[in-house]
Amino acid sequence: MESMVTKFFLSLFVPALLVVLFTRVTYNHIVALILTVALIAAAVYAGFTHTWLLFAVNAASLTAGFWYASNMYHKRKKAEAHENE
Repeated sequence: MESMVTKFFLSLFVPALLVVLFTRVTYNHIVALILTVALIAAAVYAGFTHTWLLFAVNAASLTAGFWYASNMYHKRKKAEAHENE
């Protein structure tokens, strides 16, 4: 049971953090989303995610991370636009 709890908490935080990290590295939130979805798909294919609960938690975390990364990306673009004026 501890393994399921660990997988749940990792599924809750890791996808969101990966989207934010990849957004910071690539400077594009869409590319970050694609990279994170590819990593999650590889984990599912490898058998690390095997219940519908973990799929749903991964999707919710991915959505929250994308929302935060989008806000972060747009704030940076807005700041750059004001800087160039």
